[in-house]
Amino acid sequence: MTQTAKTPVDFWFDPLCPWAWMTSRWMLEVEKVRPVEVRWHVMSLAVLNEPKMDELPEEYRELLTTAWGPVRVCIAAEQKHGSEVLGRLYTALGTRFHNQGLEKNRETIVAALEEAGLPAELADYADSDAYDTELRASHKEGIEMVGQDVGTPVIAVPGADGEQVAFFGPVVTPAPKGEDAAKLWDGTLLVASIPGFYEIKRTRTVGPIFD
Repeated sequence: MTQTAKTPVDFWFDPLCPWAWMTSRWMLEVEKVRPVEVRWHVMSLAVLNEPKMDELPEEYRELLTTAWGPVRVCIAAEQKHGSEVLGRLYTALGTRFHNQGLEKNRETIVAALEEAGLPAELADYADSDAYDTELRASHKEGIEMVGQDVGTPVIAVPGADGEQVAFFGPVVTPAPKGEDAAKLWDGTLLVASIPGFYEIKRTRTVGPIFD
């Protein structure tokens, strides 16, 4: 790798998840303070939870029924316009869903598409399974790196030996900025790269803080 080359960081997200949104905003900060470049991919909470839908609380099952639309629009945008559009579409969707608290409906999705410079008719794919095969393949690529017992986001980065180091999270709020973003990145890579390391966790005492 040359001195000016940036390390690719693959990031799998579902636009519906507020915690993935927090992590994604942190990754944008990391891009400013470390030589990394995020490559965005979609995964799906709806797909992830399909095998255990009967075990989930009714409120969460209802939420998952709304999860198909936004991620289907994202995968359609990627298939039709290339993976490079995902980052700006995710930002446009996530800002509306999470920071602004707008309804996850067609009107909101169309506004996000327009902000991202994409055709409004991509919103039609929210109710279409046309790219579900590609969606499931993208989801599978990410989730198989970490196992089925996690959610979104999944992050993968080349390790010192060239093999991918992958992990779920980190779950953090608010999104760290500046040197704090850099320290969290360095620390996360440090523990994730240790063979046999699996988990650090503590009870969440606050919800996502969107700033």
